[in-house]
Amino acid sequence: MQIHTTLFYVIIAILLIDAIWGWILEELNRKSRGLKVPERLSDVYSQEKFEEQKQYRKVNHRFEKISSTFSLVVLLIFLWFHGFAWVDGLVQSISDHWLLRPLFFFGIIGLASMIMGLPFSLYQTFVIEEKFGFNKSTLKTFVFDQIKGLLLGAVIGGLLLSLIIWFYEFAGQWFWLYAWVGLSLFMIFFSKFYTTLILPLFNKQTPLEEGELRTAIEKMSQRAGFTLDNVYVMDGSKRSTKANAFFSGFGKNKRIVLFDTLINDLDTNEIVAVLAHEIGHFRLKHIVWSTVLGLLQTGVMLFLLGWFVNEPALSEALGASKPVFHIGLIGFGILYSPVSSLSGLGMTIFSRRNEYQADAFAAKYARPEALQTALKKISANALSNPTPHPWYVFFNYSHPPLLKRLEALDMKVLK
Repeated sequence: MQIHTTLFYVIIAILLIDAIWGWILEELNRKSRGLKVPERLSDVYSQEKFEEQKQYRKVNHRFEKISSTFSLVVLLIFLWFHGFAWVDGLVQSISDHWLLRPLFFFGIIGLASMIMGLPFSLYQTFVIEEKFGFNKSTLKTFVFDQIKGLLLGAVIGGLLLSLIIWFYEFAGQWFWLYAWVGLSLFMIFFSKFYTTLILPLFNKQTPLEEGELRTAIEKMSQRAGFTLDNVYVMDGSKRSTKANAFFSGFGKNKRIVLFDTLINDLDTNEIVAVLAHEIGHFRLKHIVWSTVLGLLQTGVMLFLLGWFVNEPALSEALGASKPVFHIGLIGFGILYSPVSSLSGLGMTIFSRRNEYQADAFAAKYARPEALQTALKKISANALSNPTPHPWYVFFNYSHPPLLKRLEALDMKVLK
């Protein structure tokens, strides 16, 4: 058996194993449900709401299984009939330019992927989320979100891809190093300016008004030794009733963003505790370390890409008659996915550790019992799963399960 044929079947095997493993975890998580509300959550989960949560999980599980199976079958058929090579042939009839050819290639693939996923997005938003009372998005907002997302992806993705291709064409064997530097600078820039450049395209942010809440936040931030000038409220209710808050940026661009739904759902002490948690991520350098680890992962990936992308069998496995950079890039991406999954697992473990530390930080500078009630309200209002399967948590949860976080905070409450 020729090496490109072997690689083809390895690619198919990786996709199937990954899908089957994901289905196993989803099935374990689906069955991990209690008959009664956990006693610890009885104050926010009525039995009726607990049953609604189980129904929400059931519906989402079925939907995810259908959508993921559809995506897998389409990809397998595309691979079997050398669809990527066919698209490349179509692009060559338009342009064989070293830059335009891969840009058109990925543009067609990306557009086709978005079109196929559109019915699933519509169903998720306007049927499932609507049925359970979460959706606040209108069809107009949804359509404009899709258009803006497509244009933004085309501009940013096109620029980054052009940069990588340019280095590949002109930097020789060290192209991966130049690409790493370029992508690293972009990731840092994106992290710094996301809330000021990208987020306003989709959501309106307004400074938190003077009053009891802002005063309480400022007092907490002073106790925590954190200068907090930028606290913004985002119109999250424009699309969903689910609540959230996040920290973004660094230096003069650091900003805490509160969903307006969070302000509506929680009281002042609870909001302050949630913000203390977000500040904890910054003060404990979680954001810095996450960025550094992300950059290192990107460097390893690009280093391996530099080694293997010119291997003829990589492009031939996907139907190309000779090495083609953009087709080899897709083949490499699939072959690299097991490594990516392992590094991703390490990041989820690291993230859960960070969440515990940020909770402890919040308990020190805010009221720990307020953080507990805030976490319970956020979870219950979103119909989150209070009893996930341990394996599913281990492989997929970037945050510890709610009950585990509450238990860790108990010691802080008793102090």
